[in-house]
Amino acid sequence: MLVRIFGSAIHGVDAITITIEVNVGQGTRFCLVGLPDNAVKESEYRIETVIKNIGYRMPRLRTVVNMAPADIRKAGAAYDLPIALGILAASEQAVFQQPVERFVIMGELGLDGTLRPVRGALPMAMRARQEGFSGMVLPCQNALEAAMVEGIDVYGMSHVREVLAFLEGKEARSPEPPTAYQPGFPEGLDFSEVKGQETIKRAMEIAAAGGHNILLVGPPGAGKTMLARRLPTILPPLTLAEALETTRIHSVAGKLDAANGVLTSRPFRSPHHTISEMAMVGGGSIPQPGEISLAQHGILFLDELPEYRRSVLEVLRQPMEEGCVSVSRARQSIVYPAQFQMVAAMNYCKCGNFNHPSPTKVCTCPPGIVQKYLNRISGPLLDRIDLHVEVMPVNPGALADTNKPETSAVIRGRVMEARSLQSQRFGMAAAPDLQRDRIRQPAVFCNAQMSRSHLEKFCHLGPEAQQLLSNAMNRLQLSARAYDRIVKVARTIADLEACADIAPRHIANAIQYRSLDRASWGTAM
Repeated sequence: MLVRIFGSAIHGVDAITITIEVNVGQGTRFCLVGLPDNAVKESEYRIETVIKNIGYRMPRLRTVVNMAPADIRKAGAAYDLPIALGILAASEQAVFQQPVERFVIMGELGLDGTLRPVRGALPMAMRARQEGFSGMVLPCQNALEAAMVEGIDVYGMSHVREVLAFLEGKEARSPEPPTAYQPGFPEGLDFSEVKGQETIKRAMEIAAAGGHNILLVGPPGAGKTMLARRLPTILPPLTLAEALETTRIHSVAGKLDAANGVLTSRPFRSPHHTISEMAMVGGGSIPQPGEISLAQHGILFLDELPEYRRSVLEVLRQPMEEGCVSVSRARQSIVYPAQFQMVAAMNYCKCGNFNHPSPTKVCTCPPGIVQKYLNRISGPLLDRIDLHVEVMPVNPGALADTNKPETSAVIRGRVMEARSLQSQRFGMAAAPDLQRDRIRQPAVFCNAQMSRSHLEKFCHLGPEAQQLLSNAMNRLQLSARAYDRIVKVARTIADLEACADIAPRHIANAIQYRSLDRASWGTAM
């Protein structure tokens, strides 16, 4: 007897529907075909044990399991449940009353029949809805995640017996209620804990309002890492469209908390400087998203930037410009989204005391070492960072000040007002479209993501502002890319002031944040 069960495979951050055909006929051999990996091949032993443990028998006839399309590699143990159900139905031990062809069924089996969670439930649900399936049967740990997708019934199960009882019509079950999205904010950190550094806080506010990349340069102990780790507390909450995109990536990577079902706050990724190129951009024998994709719509924090290998830093250049990364291998090519905000921190030299304001802090690095240390950051990478900010140690008097600085909530209020203007400008206030390909055609959520056409449409400069920017370009020898990024930062500064037009003062302020493009880079100030 031939039975068809539908499952799903992950390709990049999307899902592909898999047809699992099971035929039980004459013969004595179990055969699994359709380009399965070792984990799928080993399912025969798990499934046989489960079938016996729940009171059924493994057919001793020729059993052929075909997973189509056959040219797509099937990986992982998530196909255990649909294969087991197909074997029971094809051997006529189970008679399904539910229209099983209208369901996508996935789940890993324990030897006692319990269902274990799978990766990628959200993209599977999105694909199932797109292809007209009416429901999904998943482990209960994945139910909240899949229920984010409207228009498809999600049934969370904890044991294979529950699945059989549901499909055979012996037990009625209600689908999971749709998961309501409630945005959240990071807890435990606040800008009110930062004394002094008002100019740096202003730069962080601009970076948050426009989604701009920022580099903090200064001696050890000046507060660079402390400020960077508090940047998420002033970022606006994830919109539903952003939350779905980010959750999809973390679901595929297996880093999603099953208790929440969806990411509610922006990710903050801080990889160690020993990270490899593959771990940064993604890939592997079984392709997985890298750190830049896990930081989608969030922050990628690179502390001690010059300590990263040059090759690791250079792979960031294309994703920072295009908002996605293409991972090509011999058999496949995968595109991962990479719309992240990079925050980096570094010292001026190895000892950290170069350009220190204190006379007792003297740089001990030999001549030429400072320049060599700074030159670990290539010009093209530096050119892609919008804000260059020098962080100096806080005056002891400011540390003793009893006046409480602004809280993150107050700063976040101003940032959200600026982002609201940008949402109206770019038309992102509408409901999210789950069918849109946001990888190859990234949506524009903030000023930093504007293209050249957006600059021409939304960032008109008056004669005085244009002349000021032209003079800076000539005097500082800035690149065309730096020109665009100065205009984007100026647009954000104008948004924070609720100004419709970019004034000369906004351009002047933005130019000040390109200090590392100047000839004084690496010399005492």
